[in-house]
Amino acid sequence: MNALLEVLLPGEKDWDLAQAIDPTRLPEHIAIIMDGNGRWAGRRRLPRVAGHQAGIGPVRSTVESCARLGVKVLTLYAFSVENWKRPRHEVETLWRLLRYYLKQELPNLQKNDIRLQAIGRLEALPPQVRRELEAAVDATSANRGLLVNLAINYGGRAEIVDAVNSILEMARLEGSLDSLKIDEELIATSLYTASCPDPDLLIRTSGEMRISNFLLWQIAYAELYVTETLWPDFTRTDLLQAVLAYQKRDRRYGGLSAEPVNGAAKPGAEAFGVPFVGALRPS
Repeated sequence: MNALLEVLLPGEKDWDLAQAIDPTRLPEHIAIIMDGNGRWAGRRRLPRVAGHQAGIGPVRSTVESCARLGVKVLTLYAFSVENWKRPRHEVETLWRLLRYYLKQELPNLQKNDIRLQAIGRLEALPPQVRRELEAAVDATSANRGLLVNLAINYGGRAEIVDAVNSILEMARLEGSLDSLKIDEELIATSLYTASCPDPDLLIRTSGEMRISNFLLWQIAYAELYVTETLWPDFTRTDLLQAVLAYQKRDRRYGGLSAEPVNGAAKPGAEAFGVPFVGALRPS
């Protein structure tokens, strides 16, 4: 029985979903593209920042649920390298919300033995934001439960560029540039996420069918799950449905399948969480 069932009662919402999850087949690493804050606000005729504020609750719920389920790593796409193009007041609001989240959630992270890590080009963050982020990372560094990666000022291409430049710089310092051979293993051990297993499950909210420059190297064999739910409306139910869909997948890693998992048919278009018809649309 997973620890999530300990906080649910039989007949309560999510009980059946939580009970159906096989604790021996959990995704080790779940990555989430938290999309739809602006559309959530727009549908309510609210400013975009209201959507970002509403998105804090789902972050808290998702972190808590993953910790109780026994997921080892959760990576959340919080701010991309492209997000600097947004209006200045919106970007500044995002930094204020990040600082608020760190202050409010640190006691809960400590209580639940959750370790926080930040990945991305952190040197470009506003000084106060970077200091508070580093303080929270340091404060939780001894925790041994769920690892939460906050991808901030992050881009998948930028990460690969940084990894290669790091490899070249190390070789230069060691005087081994002439004999340097770069392979997949060397790149993988030079990524921001080198200490983590690659994501097993990538969830994207808001129905958009694209990766958006997120963990491009690491998600080579991740299972994709797209839901029409906008991030501020993302609940524990949505998370559990994604995990259950993952457990029905036949993960072949380029090989051949033996038997369908648990008697389930091989996943078709419906396995992405939304019907394909009408879901693929021009960006």
